[in-house]
Amino acid sequence: MRAARLIRMALLVQSSPGLTADALARELDVSRRTVIRDAQALQEAGVPIRAERGRAGGYHLAPGHRTRLTTLHPTEAETLYLSGLPSALRDLGLSEAADTARLKLSATLLPSLRAAAESSVRRFHLDAPAWFREPSTPQLLPELARAVWSDRTVEIAYARPGRDDAVTRLLQPYGLVLKAGVWYVVGRVPDGSGGAWRTYRVDRVTALSPTDDEPFVRDTGFDLTEYWRANAEAFARTLLRTTATLRLTEGGLARLPAVADPAGVAEALASASGPDADGRVTVELPVESEEVAFAQLSELGADVEVLAPEGLRERFRAHARALATLYGVAGQR
Repeated sequence: MRAARLIRMALLVQSSPGLTADALARELDVSRRTVIRDAQALQEAGVPIRAERGRAGGYHLAPGHRTRLTTLHPTEAETLYLSGLPSALRDLGLSEAADTARLKLSATLLPSLRAAAESSVRRFHLDAPAWFREPSTPQLLPELARAVWSDRTVEIAYARPGRDDAVTRLLQPYGLVLKAGVWYVVGRVPDGSGGAWRTYRVDRVTALSPTDDEPFVRDTGFDLTEYWRANAEAFARTLLRTTATLRLTEGGLARLPAVADPAGVAEALASASGPDADGRVTVELPVESEEVAFAQLSELGADVEVLAPEGLRERFRAHARALATLYGVAGQR
């Protein structure tokens, strides 16, 4: 729709003065020629937009001109009130600020748009964490969020799974990601070669202290959304440090994706053997640790037999003996 595109173009130029025709074409997914025609249409509609040449050129609005929020379509106003996660804002310590911002936004909208926006709150609610998992806010999350906002390098102590010791890292925190109720921090570990990008679970950060350095200079080419999309699967795979050899019934194999990590399940299914004489298949399942694997695989009951590692198999032996003792005594009553 051309009208919506014209409004978006005016807002882009207002928020980022100096955008070139090529840059606007990429943002709006149109040709350069269409951008030039749209700029002329905005001028004819009374929007003081102009193109300037030179190094500081590009498209600009006349000094002091602002596009008013009252040009919002009701649907656009509604989506503004759906753009945040209440639980995430609470975890970050930003609930009060978000409430104030929504009040200020409501005050700037026309009455008809204000009603449309507020109605979305009564109709939609996003609850991100999975069922039966009580989300907990990492104690250091608000402090880490402040470091992200202020571009402040921090020193963190990070507890590694299956290890008693914690590692210490200097980290330039670029952003926070909430994935399935778990918070992650993405940042750069500064070193002489420019720094490597790292992802850490915030609930495993056991200590955090800002450095006395000046705020670090952000890499303007870093895109948090794109980084997470490209690296989330690889990061999930790095958490799977142990492999369990399993014999599964047909039902156990079908239920495996519901209890184990998706990255590990994909590898397990690829390694599955043909059914043996009992109709069971053997797979190699990457897992985070024996403790985590026991908690996950216990849900499959008799549909899974652990062949290795021996420590995990012994956990199931002990569990089976305890159940047999418990229910054997109960059955004699």
